Amino acid sequence: MPLLLIDFGSTFTKLTAVDLQAGEVIGAAGAHTTVETDVGEGLNTALSELKRQTGLNHFERRLACSSAAGGLRMVVCGLVPALTAQAAKIASLGAGAKVVKTYAYELTREDVDEIAQTAPDILLLTGGTDGGNRACILHNAKMLVDCQARFPILIAGNRACAAECESTLAGWETARCENVMPGLGKLNVEPVQRHIRELFLRRIIQAKGLSREAALIDGILMPTPAAVLRGMELLAKGTGALPGLGELVAVDLGGATTDVYSMASGAPDNGNTVMKGLPEPWVKRTVEGDIGMRYSADGVLAAVGADELGRLANLASDTVIELVGQIAVNPATLPDTQALAALDCALAGAAVQVAMTRHAGTIEEVYTPTGPTWLQTGKNLTGVKTLILTGGALIHSERPEKIAGHALYSQAESASLRPKSARILVDRKYIISAMGLLAEDHPETALGILKRELTERGKPV
Repeated sequence: MPLLLIDFGSTFTKLTAVDLQAGEVIGAAGAHTTVETDVGEGLNTALSELKRQTGLNHFERRLACSSAAGGLRMVVCGLVPALTAQAAKIASLGAGAKVVKTYAYELTREDVDEIAQTAPDILLLTGGTDGGNRACILHNAKMLVDCQARFPILIAGNRACAAECESTLAGWETARCENVMPGLGKLNVEPVQRHIRELFLRRIIQAKGLSREAALIDGILMPTPAAVLRGMELLAKGTGALPGLGELVAVDLGGATTDVYSMASGAPDNGNTVMKGLPEPWVKRTVEGDIGMRYSADGVLAAVGADELGRLANLASDTVIELVGQIAVNPATLPDTQALAALDCALAGAAVQVAMTRHAGTIEEVYTPTGPTWLQTGKNLTGVKTLILTGGALIHSERPEKIAGHALYSQAESASLRPKSARILVDRKYIISAMGLLAEDHPETALGILKRELTERGKPV
């Protein structure tokens, strides 16, 4: 029997049926996610469509990922913004979470009230290297005791006071794990990510009502962004039997946010460069919550300006402002006029450029007593040769290569370490998250399907 892979998305529930023996996709369908009522309604609608296409009604297994009901929403607290707070954010994003707020230093009463209003699914409490600063994380634990909202708290800070933090938070659901930054400039994100995933599976699914579908699926394995990360990592690294594509970057452009993924070391390309800040993980994800095609179109306008959007769309700047205002009022606006179609292409290009610029590292020349040198912050992606496009606006675009060009290096922004040249692959069937799920037990089958389904100028890789 075939295997069914389900993605409970924030807007659409997407189904992919795979024949494991043949190693191929045999059907795909989707329907609006009905999280406001019962996610089973949307799932059953999609199942009916899949059956109409393929005749399939029974599956050997049904596996799922989910970003429904806002996905996995997290708040992170750390000591120094560029160190433990940043390490906590990197760990959370790498676990597939949406980081809705980051706090550094000691929490205030106003901060705690804001956290209560935010009501995250999980709060990640960090601060201090092992044996280092104790005061900040202990203060923050005490401040959280009286928070009016309740959520699990994951403690991943200075191990010398982790037990005391847990004792302070008696009565809360807490879990301790290894410090996310045990030493200065040293990242330790994998233990934190495992705990986040365990909490997601054990508690968050039930809280969002998704557990009602236990009779329809074998299990929700991970948040959707984590499934995408898993699929990207598989595609880059390959398996023991099948080679991957090597280092790559991917952009997922949505209506509200733009996610960027990189599978690359990001190391400097010459010996006269000094690294600044935290080391970058090989697997990295960033989320731009203010950049998107519909709900965050005004964020794209704010980021690049009306004149630049007008130049890209060949429209007057006041026309751009007017049209973006229409989209803000009605995010369901379709590009059904020539002006809106031109603006859509411009919005996509600008969103990709902004998101990639924020994701990639930067480099600057500095002068030292021994002469000039280069200072690199973040990942050097200039040598990455593969760029993957996914997300509705990119999948359905008639000119994906033109939009993708905005993700690449520009002499006008020479400090940005974006890829200098790359082949463009398009995820036309939105297959990556499904293959991330399949990769848990069948990595070689998942990799083979990815290579066949991702297309370069309409042809398989």
